[in-house]
Amino acid sequence: MKHFGKIAGATLLGAALIGSSAAAQDMKFFRIGTGGAGGTYFPIGGIIANAISNPPGSRACEEGGNCGVPGLVAMAQSTNASAHNVNAIQEEQMEAGLSGAATLHFAYNGVGKFEGNAKPDLRVIANLYPEDLHLVLPKGATLDGIADLKGKRVGIAQAGSGTQIAVELILADHGVTRDNIDEAELNNAQSAERLADGQLDAYFYAAGTPVAAMIQLDSTKGMELYSFSDEEVKMANASVPYYIPSQIPAGTYPGVEYDVDTVAVSGILVTNANQDEELIYEITKALWSPTARKLLDNGHAKGKVITLETALDGIDGIGVPLHPGAERFYKEQGMIQ
Repeated sequence: MKHFGKIAGATLLGAALIGSSAAAQDMKFFRIGTGGAGGTYFPIGGIIANAISNPPGSRACEEGGNCGVPGLVAMAQSTNASAHNVNAIQEEQMEAGLSGAATLHFAYNGVGKFEGNAKPDLRVIANLYPEDLHLVLPKGATLDGIADLKGKRVGIAQAGSGTQIAVELILADHGVTRDNIDEAELNNAQSAERLADGQLDAYFYAAGTPVAAMIQLDSTKGMELYSFSDEEVKMANASVPYYIPSQIPAGTYPGVEYDVDTVAVSGILVTNANQDEELIYEITKALWSPTARKLLDNGHAKGKVITLETALDGIDGIGVPLHPGAERFYKEQGMIQ
């Protein structure tokens, strides 16, 4: 991530010029793992990074500046999404990251693909927004059911990603495995390009709508979204309990003029238990500040549904503790005892 080093270096130089050398020494960097550039994690992570940052030399919140954490420079880093992020957070290679609730649960408890490789230091900062599972098809294509994917070229998301973990479980219910499809492990943007070029027959991706790469695909080659049957929704929810019934409304993508029944998983902001309690408290506070609200509302369609009121939705069911700093903030808000 050489470009992040350049950003950090430029910010440090600016701080040295604007403030004192002591102020520059007080700077703290905070890396947030996100996802691919064509998905939703990356732009949302960037908004959160801006919201919680307030580098040395910046105006204070009470003076009309950003209401971030004084001295903090947060950076959104593009990654392979959920599974990559929880691994990096556990190893303290990143300070925080975004993860789907299912991956977070599996990783913390060491089950599924994390069998024997639990991540016990993961801690929750906040629930963010629902990520809808998209099953994308070429324009005009149809499926008789998920089982109809047998024998086809199917994108199953990035290797080790939360989407891939869930997709393989969902497919298995319908007798679809790597043995009877030509699978492709690609990020969202790559999958959309392959579909547009006729190299894929379908691909899965879970992300907050609307998704940038799908907007582009919809506006150029066109696309269809597969609508799960009621039975398929129930089966998916049974196999992956953190995927709950959802719907992508007609017109979310202009070329998809029908409601799409699917399942969705919550996107969660996660950190490491060893992160300083006061720092995470201040970050949680900054995430729900008035300036953060403006950034979220104006930065991305899914930003509008990231609210303090829903910050703890579904957290108990995931079974991963809140970070003590975040917990302290929510207790002060009267949201938990």
